[in-house]
Parts: sequence; C-alpha cells; structure tokens
Amino acid sequence: MASATPEAPGRGFRFGWVFAAIWLFYLGENLNALLDHPAGVWRDVGLAALALFAGVYMAIIGMVRRMRGDVLYPRPLPVWIGLAVMLALALLQLPAAGQSTLTCAVYLSATAVMGLPLRQGLAVALAVAFVVEVSIRFAPGWHAVSQGYALAVVLAAAATWGMRLAFERQARLIQAQQELADLAVADERSRIAGDLHDILGHSLTVVAVKAELAQRLLDVDLERARAELQGLEALARDALADVRATALGMRGISLPGEIAAAKAALAAADVKAELPGAADDVPTRNRELFAWTIREAVTNIVRHSRACNAEVRLSPDSVEIVDDGPGPGTVTGNGQGLAGLRRRAEEMGAQLTAGRRGDRPGFRVRVEVPS
Repeated sequence: MASATPEAPGRGFRFGWVFAAIWLFYLGENLNALLDHPAGVWRDVGLAALALFAGVYMAIIGMVRRMRGDVLYPRPLPVWIGLAVMLALALLQLPAAGQSTLTCAVYLSATAVMGLPLRQGLAVALAVAFVVEVSIRFAPGWHAVSQGYALAVVLAAAATWGMRLAFERQARLIQAQQELADLAVADERSRIAGDLHDILGHSLTVVAVKAELAQRLLDVDLERARAELQGLEALARDALADVRATALGMRGISLPGEIAAAKAALAAADVKAELPGAADDVPTRNRELFAWTIREAVTNIVRHSRACNAEVRLSPDSVEIVDDGPGPGTVTGNGQGLAGLRRRAEEMGAQLTAGRRGDRPGFRVRVEVPS
C-alpha cells in the first residue's frame, strides 16, 4: 500500500538523479573522442547525442524509487523506451567517437538492471555484453584498443544488481517497520478501548445503581440519600480521572481498591457479599489481572445477574467470583468486557473460565495463573 512507504516520491527522484550524476564522468572518454574528431556534421551530431544520452540516462535512473515498498523500478515500458532512445543516441555517436562509443554500453547495462524487472534487466545486460564482445572482435581496428569493455559491462551489471538488492532490502525493512508501527497503534487503540469499556462499564453501572437507590431513599431516609448522592459524585469524579489517565497511558488499578469498590457496589445493589479481607498473599505480577477480573465480574453481577449473594475467592494464583443470580451473567459469557479480560489473561499466560455454575443457579468467573 502506498502509505507503507514513508518517503515522499520527490525524495526518491532526488536520490536517483544524484546516483546517476555520480557516474557521468565515465562519459568523458566519449567527449574526448568527439572533441578530437575533425569539425563537421558528425562531430556536432555526436556531441548533441552524447548530451541527450546523459539526460535520458539520468531521467531513467531518476525515476528509480520505492513503489509499494518492495520494488525499485517503475513500470517497465518507459524504461524500455528509454533504453531504445539511449541505444539510438549511442549509435549516432559512433561515426565520430568510434570505439569510445562502447562506453555507452556500460550505461545501457546498468540502466537495464536498475530500471527493469530483474530477469529482464539481467538478460539485457548479458545481451549488451555479447554485442560489445562481438563488435570488438570483428570491427576493424577495435580489437587492439577496446579490450575490457565487455568485462566492464558485466561488472557494471553485477554492481548495479548488488545495489538494487540492497535498496530493495532496505525498502522492505522500512515497510516492515511501518507495518509494525501501524500494528502497535492498532493494538494501543484496542487496549484503550478495552480499558475505557472496563472503566466506564463498571463506573456507570454503579452510578445507575446508586442513583436508583438514592431516588428510593429520598422519601424514606434523606440523610442516607444525601450520602448516596455524595458517593455518586465521588464515583463520577473518579471515573473521569480514570478516563483521563487511560488517555494519557498512565492508568493503574489496585487489587485492594477493587475489593473495596466491589464491596461498595454490591452493597448498593443489595447483594450480600463475601469478600477477602486482604490481598497480601497475591504476588505483585498477578494483582492487576485479578483486580480487572473482580471489576468485570462484579459489574456483571450488578448489571445482569439479579443475584442475592456473591462471593470473591482469592488465592495467590487464582481469583474466582460466583453469584447465585438467575440472570444470564454476561448474556453469553462472551461480552465485550469478558473479551477484554480474556485478552489480559492471555497476555499473562493465564486461563479464564466464565459460565453458568453447573451444580446450582448462578454464574462463575475464574482466572488462574500457572504457578
């Protein structure tokens, strides 16, 4: 995809032109041969052809850029057209430059390997080397002064091939890094969404329960209703602070705090609860997961279960929350909250079990961490 390539196209063009310009000095042999030729039409044609040859070469190499992050060549047709033009311009230099025109073969070979699909480029380079070798052997007077041109063509193709492979490998690496960054962003968004669901799901559930309780108490016990409303305000402020902390990536959760919050939430919902008095025996590495488990399970008890009794059982390597409600617990046991809890458990190598209690009414949520 285009977005996977972090560099703008203009940067690729600038790089290609600089790369092409570095090697233009080898055309100095052609230039010297043309300038040494007697003044006339063929010298003028040769000089113009040499200038155009250099321009076309730079234009083709300048088009070399990353496309889709894993190849370094543009569409083959423009390159084929450019190679044909370069060949024609090289032939126009031949009458005045003579055997020095063979220098152009090196540029044809390098351009083909860099600009065409790899197999096509290598085939063109080998064909150019063959034509150069045949020309040296059969053109009158060339054999003595033109040794090594065919080898230069092959070496140029090999060097360009190596550079191309290095560029493509770098392009793939950049694309892989971009994809990893995109995955990290998506994972962070998923984490924040899960945290917000867990935070707001729990807080809003308790807010609704406390608001309903306060409304019932208004005509019965005004002082207690006022206390519930004050607790409601504090809960809303805490939820807002949690949302802000989550957005800033500083969200923390406390196991003792969640046990205390569970006690308050269950009491507000008129659910008789048995809760552990302390969490000192739970290792630090398990505390956050167990705290999220208690929060999610208690939220579901208050929201769905219609339970009269609930119990939180805590040990160093497991936490279990059970209720006796006739309700469906989390509807199917695969709600958004449990999905987030399952993700947290899997990240720690823990096992989550959630479902109806087989021996009696109610729902069970259990998370166990391997010892």
